[in-house]
Amino acid sequence: MKYRDLHIQTQREFPNNARSEGFGWLVRAGYVTRENEILPLGERVIARIKEGATDHPQAYFASIGIPVIKGLFGHLFFFTETGKEDIFKCSECDYADLAETACSQNFKIQPPEKLPIEKVYTPNCNTIESLAKFLHVDENKTAKALMFVRISDGQFVFVVMRGDTQLNPHKLRKHIGEVRPATAEEIVAVGAVPGFASAIGIKNALIVVDELIPHSMNLVAGANEEGYHLLNTNHGRDYSADLVVEIVQAQDGDICTVCEDACFWQEKGEILVDEKGEFSDRNILLALAETHHDDKGLTLPASAAPFDVYLMHIPGKTMDTRAEAEKIFLACQSAGISVLFDDRDERAGVKFNDADLIGCPLRITVGERGLQNGMVEVKARKAGESANVRVEEIPIHIKDLSSS
Repeated sequence: MKYRDLHIQTQREFPNNARSEGFGWLVRAGYVTRENEILPLGERVIARIKEGATDHPQAYFASIGIPVIKGLFGHLFFFTETGKEDIFKCSECDYADLAETACSQNFKIQPPEKLPIEKVYTPNCNTIESLAKFLHVDENKTAKALMFVRISDGQFVFVVMRGDTQLNPHKLRKHIGEVRPATAEEIVAVGAVPGFASAIGIKNALIVVDELIPHSMNLVAGANEEGYHLLNTNHGRDYSADLVVEIVQAQDGDICTVCEDACFWQEKGEILVDEKGEFSDRNILLALAETHHDDKGLTLPASAAPFDVYLMHIPGKTMDTRAEAEKIFLACQSAGISVLFDDRDERAGVKFNDADLIGCPLRITVGERGLQNGMVEVKARKAGESANVRVEEIPIHIKDLSSS
């Protein structure tokens, strides 16, 4: 394909909105716009990647040098400091998942018996932190109350979680639908007291309990009375749940639910392939550019580059170098080699810069001096040296390089 037919517009400077070096090179090389819209060069890369990754996408990405992690439900993730997704990965096994759906092992060793409830005075202890400090207990020995109203039907929702955990709103919405925070008036109406609430004795509420609560005995919870808490509350004895589900937000250091022998760590990343097997085109281009670039531009591997060869001619004084380059272009096409033919009447320096920016694996330079000896220059994008090759041997030479 010819350069001008693709309407390629390279940039001399990095865009001001470049959130990463890889994205900056994609814009400068004409693969995407500054608004991250995919241009024809980028579309060719995506088409080539999808063709190669049809059966074994993880193996394909590994083959082109992009480090990916396969998560639950078939996700493929690429880790990058500029990623928009929070991703949890086990330090030992293959578990990886999005923060919004990640599960962790938070069960603690429990005492053998349930103790009697005891009401205690806890002035100014309307947070888990202040309560645990006042009573000299760990936060995992407390129960926190979160109160909402379901938007679809106005149902009051009372959520009970262990005090050392955080709610994952995505998981809660998945189980009961969209909610909003309850007002103080709505909390009082069900028999609870803001800052000192528990599920014991409340009425007209949907009680949702995190799955850790039935396994956690003798927790400190609100007494539904200003300034007081209850020691030794237990689910099943003192109150019951309408729904017991896993709604905890995974955190750094949580135990992996798969191997149960290692901790999570959290990184930023992007989704390359989702649970439905659909590719994220923009993220794939970003992962490719983040992995394959140098200080001159992209350095794409052969199996992911938009073209096998970047062909350019340097205008001559006594010879029609463009016509000779056209012959090489046609010969390569006949041999099944994909070529981007830079047929512009531009200065040599501009073409060399653009060839480095676009990052095809090989560059062929057709110049007057070489043609006088029946030769053209062939240079691999990542090589320091170039080679002179006879014009008639170009297709064979390129195929030999591709197979080596």
